[in-house]
Amino acid sequence: MTIEKSQILNWLNSCADIFAKERDYLTQLDADIGDADHGINMNRGFERVKDKITTIEDQDIGTIFKTTGMTLLSSVGGASGPLYGTFFIRAAAAGNGKQSIDLNDLCQIFSDGVDGVVARGKAQPGDKTMCDVWWTVVEALEKSKDEGQDLQQALVAMGEASEKGAAATIEMQAKKGRASYLGERSIGHQDPGATSSMMMVKALRDVVVGQA
Repeated sequence: MTIEKSQILNWLNSCADIFAKERDYLTQLDADIGDADHGINMNRGFERVKDKITTIEDQDIGTIFKTTGMTLLSSVGGASGPLYGTFFIRAAAAGNGKQSIDLNDLCQIFSDGVDGVVARGKAQPGDKTMCDVWWTVVEALEKSKDEGQDLQQALVAMGEASEKGAAATIEMQAKKGRASYLGERSIGHQDPGATSSMMMVKALRDVVVGQA
């Protein structure tokens, strides 16, 4: 089993639809501990991505990822644009020249992407950031690969890990960004970046294996 380029395109389109639907929810999460613009920014950025990828549908997965990253960098405000943009730009290398990807490729794509986000944002585990989701996702993918699971099983495990990672941020005290100014008052709120990351991960799972 592999993930085809058409499914990657469907995933990015699905992300745009999800962020349009969840714009107000993500913005409210951000209003509680941040700048109250995360949902607005994600919606705007992925609407631009949705428009842009129609012009590169014939390109390889690496080019699609790189274009997605560059589009997010140029159209999303706040911290989200640079972080998500960096994720896709760094992830692109493992997709260069490919029309489909297998589990090994997916592990590399997510690992490279997350390394880029960490390098840019300087987050540590438990800082209450999107990285607390991405790290759990990478760990789940690597575990699935090491245990010889197939791609479908890995995607299901990845989705479950993303939910756990996002929920875990509720009890964390923010150490990065505007939320860190709140100190202990940031505890009890789910991180908006972790939530949008979870939505992206689950969207990929749903595109490839269906609703779970």
